[in-house]
Amino acid sequence: MADAHIPDKPALEGLEHKWDAVWEEKGTYLFDRARATEVGRAGIYSVDTPPPTASGSLHIGHVFSYTHTDVKVRFERMRGKTVFYPMGWDDNGLPTERRVQNYYGVRCDPSLPYDAEFTPPYEGGDNKSSRAADQIPISRRNFIELCEKLTVEDEKHFEALWRSLGLSVDWTQTYRTISDETMRTSQLAFLRNLERGEAFQDLAPTLWDIDFRTAVAQAELEDREQPAAYHRVGFAKSDGSGDVFIETTRPELLPACVALVAHPDDERYQPLFGSTVRTPLFDVEVPVLAHPLAQQDKGSGIAMICTFGDVTDIVWWRELDLPNRTILGPDGRVMADAPDVIVTDAARAAYGELVGKTVFSAKKRIVELLQESGAMDGDPKPFTHAVKFYEKGDRPLEIVSTRQWYLRNGARDEALRDRLIELGQGMSWHPDFMRVRYENWTNGLTGDWLVSRQRFFGVPIPVWYALDENGERDYSRVLTPDPALLPIDPSIDVPAGYRADQRGVPGGFEGENDIFDTWATSSLTPQLAGGWERDPELWDLVAPFDLRPQGQDIIRTWLFSTMLRSALEDGRAPWSDAAISGFIVDPDRKKMSKSKGNVVTPADILAQHGSDAVRYWAASSRLGTDAAFDPQNPTQIKIGRRLAIKILNAAKFVLSFPVPDDAEITHALDASMLASLDAVVRDATRALESYDHARALELTESFFWTFCDDYLELVKERAYDRADVGQPSAALALRSALSIMLRLLAPVVVFAAEEAWSWFNEGSVHAAAWPEPLGSGGDPAVLSIVGDALVGIRRAKTEAKASQKTPVSRAVIAAPADAIETLKLAEGDLRAVGRIEDIEYVVADALSVTEIELAPQEQEA
Repeated sequence: MADAHIPDKPALEGLEHKWDAVWEEKGTYLFDRARATEVGRAGIYSVDTPPPTASGSLHIGHVFSYTHTDVKVRFERMRGKTVFYPMGWDDNGLPTERRVQNYYGVRCDPSLPYDAEFTPPYEGGDNKSSRAADQIPISRRNFIELCEKLTVEDEKHFEALWRSLGLSVDWTQTYRTISDETMRTSQLAFLRNLERGEAFQDLAPTLWDIDFRTAVAQAELEDREQPAAYHRVGFAKSDGSGDVFIETTRPELLPACVALVAHPDDERYQPLFGSTVRTPLFDVEVPVLAHPLAQQDKGSGIAMICTFGDVTDIVWWRELDLPNRTILGPDGRVMADAPDVIVTDAARAAYGELVGKTVFSAKKRIVELLQESGAMDGDPKPFTHAVKFYEKGDRPLEIVSTRQWYLRNGARDEALRDRLIELGQGMSWHPDFMRVRYENWTNGLTGDWLVSRQRFFGVPIPVWYALDENGERDYSRVLTPDPALLPIDPSIDVPAGYRADQRGVPGGFEGENDIFDTWATSSLTPQLAGGWERDPELWDLVAPFDLRPQGQDIIRTWLFSTMLRSALEDGRAPWSDAAISGFIVDPDRKKMSKSKGNVVTPADILAQHGSDAVRYWAASSRLGTDAAFDPQNPTQIKIGRRLAIKILNAAKFVLSFPVPDDAEITHALDASMLASLDAVVRDATRALESYDHARALELTESFFWTFCDDYLELVKERAYDRADVGQPSAALALRSALSIMLRLLAPVVVFAAEEAWSWFNEGSVHAAAWPEPLGSGGDPAVLSIVGDALVGIRRAKTEAKASQKTPVSRAVIAAPADAIETLKLAEGDLRAVGRIEDIEYVVADALSVTEIELAPQEQEA
């Protein structure tokens, strides 16, 4: 009997809240550790889930990629795997600090004391300005407390949205990248890197964001087109024989010039190699050198090397062993102290004109000085070129000399680089071509990984420095803590062998103020989620993980850095498979991003169309493929909603037919339908095994509509008629097909499938076994051919301007001889649905309904 709890009018509204509560109560998605221990690593499917940045709101791209992962996870769970599917929150980092500054109207000033009674001036939208000058300075501790407060609130909103989307995450397996446990893990991993010689400190030219006042790693760079101009400037030859003209976009760095450089094959400048020239305005003697990176066809073919205008300057500086004459400070302004080679009164006066100015103002002034002195030939020549920015920054990066912490990453270690490539090749990539992006990045590294940041909200670098008799840091005496004491904050805690009152005094110690780059912590997400060095039993069960799902844009950051940490610590890849999602683009095919202002937040979309509809849209796109999204016309989402509604209505209809206990499949059409479904099960399973969720959905959805439009219509009269000997066969086939289709669709339309499943089954469809082919032995051609005949009957009635319910006294069907024999196997069902009294067959090359005669009473009416 059909379940009495089936609603009279099934609806999608309210299903998200209903079933999330049930899943939470019953622990449907909890990681079953006891069973995991029993089945061992081979019976577990573990996911290194991306921790979204807790600094604002999720966008539609998150929904897109996380749905892809969830479809695969649900499939593996139904296949019998014990699933470990955690969720993390990426709390620390520059985005969080910026959000806190703007949200509360504050900025951090570490020199200020802690104020236990502090109340921020703004709360969210009340702050009308994000300018630093309008923000109240507060202590580091006060600032971190606000960061903690806001990220916790953001995470609550994120979890609520993920639950409404139906992610089958185990919400007891969560972590934060700023928690004490995370700090312990991150600091312990670093100390091991340091012990093995993989972590080191260096005073070197550093890419620097002058707004955030922090170093930036190579992986965080992006090129942006910017206006610029070539300035043709003359350098006097030391022998007095004339000038050498260079063309530069950075004339403001002229005081930092250390050499001129040209290509060794450039015949124009070969006579000058080994000689010297003198800089205009500053009268500093610099050598003319040869280097193959100099471009003969760029500008005048000879360039000035400054410390430092761009990354090529760094290469030249290192390889040509040149002096460092940095003039820009961390604030991006010209420093007061001129390089010691600027000695004449006129040169010092010229330098004084630049002191304290920004790069923009200094450039304007030095151009005026060069023009006044006659050292500039002609007017600047405008053009545009690519300039390096921090991916979250607003102004071009500068290069300043700072002391930073680094991790070796293969840039200068061929054996390590080769090992990273080898590990990447040993993984499965979905799609496979994404492997090339990883290899290109690894092979193209130009420097080790800079992991220190001059910020406040993050994991402290766990070291102190001994101070010499002058109170200066002795960088050769780095003090490290006992791992058992982690986590530590060197700005508060005291190293072994010292007292608190020795902080900052000669002969004492000083704590490291820098924190780790957020990627230095996020690169340890497998360790954070999997209990590395915290829960060895769990770590052995889940690591290495099965899946790393992520976006293609962070292959160079998150994927590479996680691979590096795993290779250094364990000598292996952290996962067996990487699933790389494409981008979400707007209707103009532009990537959605906050900076472009074209991001769509998902809450309203989910509320308007329902989560199953949005999941359907996401699952319709293959991995690695960009998907366009137009919130004004979300066609795919509307199609998904129609599918979800149809699932409920079709299930209600199928369950209205009772299935006798002794029912068997005896009818050719029923066996044919189930045989066709068997093929779908096999093909959809193969697709999901190979991470092709879009193909699995396409196959299943196509069959579902054939089932509803053709098979249901063909058998419903027989299924209704309990006097028909074929009724038990139809009822059983309908119920069997419904059970299989709900399980096939469950990873995508999670709420509608669960709702319909509950009408005739105990337990969750998401904990049910993935369907296997039934092996009915039927001929799939029966359903196909009879379905084509049904389409022909419908078309003929439409052309006769008759209702589909109009009785037909006679129909003529032309078809090949073997198709006619197949049609006769289901003729009773075809006659019933078409209300046909008599069917005549004519042998022909193709199937068609050539003639129908409507019943006389209908013609008279």
